[in-house]
Amino acid sequence: MAKAIYVIEEVDIPENVSVEVDGYMVKVSGPKGELIRDFSHARGIMLRRENSKIIVEAYFANRRIKALVGAVAAHIRNMIHGVTKGYRYKLKIVYSHFPISVVVDESERIVRIKNFLGEKADRVARIVGDDVKVRVEGEDVIVEGINIEHVGQTAANIELATKVRGKDRRVFSDGIYIYDWGEEE
Repeated sequence: MAKAIYVIEEVDIPENVSVEVDGYMVKVSGPKGELIRDFSHARGIMLRRENSKIIVEAYFANRRIKALVGAVAAHIRNMIHGVTKGYRYKLKIVYSHFPISVVVDESERIVRIKNFLGEKADRVARIVGDDVKVRVEGEDVIVEGINIEHVGQTAANIELATKVRGKDRRVFSDGIYIYDWGEEE
C-alpha cells in the first residue's frame, strides 16, 4: 500500500474561542468553560496554530496515521463545540408498576436509582468528570456539560445501571433510556 506524502486537516476557530497549542497539548477556552487535552499518544502527527485555524498534519502517512489525523481534528472540533454550545443528553424514566425515583448525589458524584423493579437496594451510576451536571425534571433525567465524552459516558452509565437481566425485555420495559442528545439550549 502506498503512503500519502502529505495529509492535512484544518479546524476553524470561532471568534469567541481562544485556543493554545503547545506541542501535543491543546487548550480550548470559551464562554462555557475550558478544556485541556493531551494528544501525545498520537505519534506521527503535528499540531500547530495558524491565524484562526488549527492545522493537524502528517508527512508520509500510512492508513493508521491518516485516520489519526482525522480523529484528532474531530476531537478538537468537539472541544470547540463544547466550550461554545455545550452538550446535553435527555433520558426518560420508564416504569410500569414500581415507581422509580432518581436522586443525584453531587458530593459523591453518583446518581442513585431507587425502587427499580421493587428492589430494596439502590442501583448506582457514576457521574464522569467534574464538569458534568445531572438534574431530574419529572420523568426526565438531563445530563449537561462541555466535554462530549464525559457527558455521553455519564448518560450511558445511567442507562446501563437499569439494565434488566434474566427477564424478557419486551415484557419488562422498566428502565432509564436515552431519547435525545445534542447541544445545550
